[in-house]
Order: sequence, then structure tokens, then C-alpha cells
Amino acid sequence: MEYKVTVLRGDGIGPEIVGEAKKVLKKVAELEGFSLHFQEELFGGAAIDACGEPLPEKTLRACRESDAVLMGSIGGQVGVSPWYKLPVEKRPEAGLLRLRKELGLFCNLRPAKLYPELRAASPLKEEIIGEGFDIMMIRELTGGLYFGEKSLRVENGEEVARDELIYRAHEIERIAKIAFSLAKERGADLVSVDKANVLESSRLWRKIFTEEGEKEKEVVLSHALVDSMAMQLVRNPGKFSVIATENMFGDILSDEMAEITGSLGMLPSASLGEKDFGLYEPSGGSAPDIAGQNMANPLATVLSAAMLLRFSLHEKGAADRVEKAVEKVLQKGFRTKDIFPKQKEEDIVLLSCSEMGDELVKVL
Repeated sequence: MEYKVTVLRGDGIGPEIVGEAKKVLKKVAELEGFSLHFQEELFGGAAIDACGEPLPEKTLRACRESDAVLMGSIGGQVGVSPWYKLPVEKRPEAGLLRLRKELGLFCNLRPAKLYPELRAASPLKEEIIGEGFDIMMIRELTGGLYFGEKSLRVENGEEVARDELIYRAHEIERIAKIAFSLAKERGADLVSVDKANVLESSRLWRKIFTEEGEKEKEVVLSHALVDSMAMQLVRNPGKFSVIATENMFGDILSDEMAEITGSLGMLPSASLGEKDFGLYEPSGGSAPDIAGQNMANPLATVLSAAMLLRFSLHEKGAADRVEKAVEKVLQKGFRTKDIFPKQKEEDIVLLSCSEMGDELVKVL
């Protein structure tokens, strides 16, 4: 069986971390008896430099014709990179929003797992960490403030900015179905996060999740306000297993979840549509300050590749092998700089980005 994967290396550390994920994917495909055809296309700032658009039509077409998309990080340093002198709709992040919309990627899965070997990297106290945590966040990806109508105009002599927040019932319903399904798979409770005490869109969100919960008797549903959830994640993360929320809240809370695991460099993500197709990327940014220095952490991208194997290609055995390989290299004491202990510990070895990829291949 051969699968076609479109690769968008992106900007900053993107090419480095994607290179290591490809290395791992090639090895596990060889071991599991299938083949992968990679097609690289320009995206983000690199595409702006080459052809003046963050999402060229050629790139969009290649994504549509593939089984899945593997993406690195995009963008540069805001206020410094020339990309941010362009109109908003021409910037790298606009390309990503359009790509999600064009491909119908409405559901973002962001797992946050604290590996036992990285407990010391978490900023949380030992008594808060307890037995650790393994949270799956489901974030709605194509609605809300990010996609509402925007305007900036002068009214009565002063500038006035407007951002419209819109959610349609069907957008919430399809996210709710996925959230309840994943909660059932994990044998876990589901927490729906909103701001229903203030926002009409959140009141609709809560209503629809409540109605879905009345059908799904196997899952215990509860509701939390977003500000309360932000607090609870740093006070008792172990009490949560599956969290569902809207676009902007999910964007913010998933970064908070990343931080309490010890590093954004450890968090993968998957953006899925109605069928098997998906886009897979690390949760972190392009880190332009360390780009080209071979010191980035590729593990989030490698774990995103494992999600690609699991959700789009349905190669569960290969996905399991990659995830176990990540666990094994951590157990063996290998670390990149972002997860290297502040105080030197015996048997902990500092690796470059490419060396980490090499160790993963050895373990596989």
C-alpha cells in the first residue's frame, strides 16, 4: 500500500523538525510494510518569499490530492519579519486559516501528556502533578472570532475595531459528536468549556452539548467556564481527560496545557475533516531565534506524524511503534535543549534535533 503525504516544511525550525519526522515515517513504513510518497510544497513565509502568497494554489491542490498533510511551523518574529508589514490577509497565519477552511478541517485534536521522565520539566509542583495527566483537547477550528467579519474604521474621530463571533448549530453539533465519541473510547468524562454567563454563542454551545449528552448516556458531561478551566488546569490537571471547546478558547488553553507538560516541543496536533483526511503539525511556533541551529525539539512533530498514521492512514501498528519509540528515547535519557534539566543529572544526554531523529530510528 502506498500513501501520498504532502509536506509543508514552513518557516523557522519547520524544515528541521519536519525532516526528522519524515526520517521516522520512512523507517516505520519500511518496518510495517507500506510505502509513503512525500510531495513537498511551499507554504507560509517561505511561499510569500517565493511567490507572494502564503498559500499558493499549487500547494492547496497538492493538499487536496493527498491522503494527509504533514506541516512544520510557519511565521516569523512579529514586528521584525517583513512578512508582518504585509496586509493581514497576506501574512503566513492567514494562509493557515485559509488552508483549514479550504480543506474543511473543523476539528483540532491536541493531546497533552506528561511523560514520567519529564516531570521535572513541568512548572507545576510535585503535589499538583500527582500521578501525572493525559488530556485530549478537542478544539473547533473553523468558526468563532477568527473567521468572523472584521473591520477597522474611524467613528467620531477615533479608531474602532470590530471582530464578529459567529457559531452555527451544525458547527457545534459535529464537534460535540466527535468529543463524545473520543470520551467513550477513553472511558472518560467529558468537560465542555464555554463562557455561557456572558456570550450568546457560548449559550448555544452549552445547549447543544447538553442535548448531545442526553443521548450519550455512557459519558458523564460537565460544563466549565473558560476562566475557571484556565485556573483548574494548573491546580489539578489530573482530573481532566477529554475537554471540548470553541476556537479561540481552545487556542489559548492548549498552549497552557503545553506549558504544564514542560515544553511546547512535546505537543502534537491533528486537524481533521469529515472523513479520514487530516493536517498534522506540532503545537509550537516557528521559533525563529533558534532556526538553523539544529537544536529544536522534533518530538512534537514526530508525535504528530504518529497521529497521521493513526487517524488518516489507519496504520495503527505503525502509530503505536512511533509513540513507543518516543517513550523509549526519553527513558534512555535523551533530551533536546528545551527539555534538558536545569541541573545536570546522571545519564541525561543532550541531543541536537537531528540526533534525536537518529535515536528514534535506532529504537524503531
